[in-house]
Amino acid sequence: MVQESNTRIDKWLWAVRVFKTRTEAADACRKGWVKVNGLVVKPSRDLKLNDVVSVRKSPVVYSFRVLGLIGNRQPAKLVENYAENMTPQEELDKLTLNSITITLQRDRGTGRPTKKERRDIDKLIQDPED
Repeated sequence: MVQESNTRIDKWLWAVRVFKTRTEAADACRKGWVKVNGLVVKPSRDLKLNDVVSVRKSPVVYSFRVLGLIGNRQPAKLVENYAENMTPQEELDKLTLNSITITLQRDRGTGRPTKKERRDIDKLIQDPED
């Protein structure tokens, strides 16, 4: 495992597969979506070992601890050697929240719901357990 002495934040985020491209990582830094130890950083910021990197990728804020400095993109299996995922479970639960939402769909040509159907729909939305 060859480590570099200093690595730019945008390059590290790309190398550990947080972003698909280095340009995306640099844009996220410029927009203020990336913080290192609680401070908003520019893409050229050098990382140090044990820095805590927070990345806001809507709706979740991911947190990583820097375990190794690397500038080359790594295979997914080796990412754990360079970054420790410290994202709280509450943040990860926000991803599954979208899949739980109830979607209502009416067949084409059935028209608007009647008053009774509307009350049933409202009851379903308010009390999904009943």
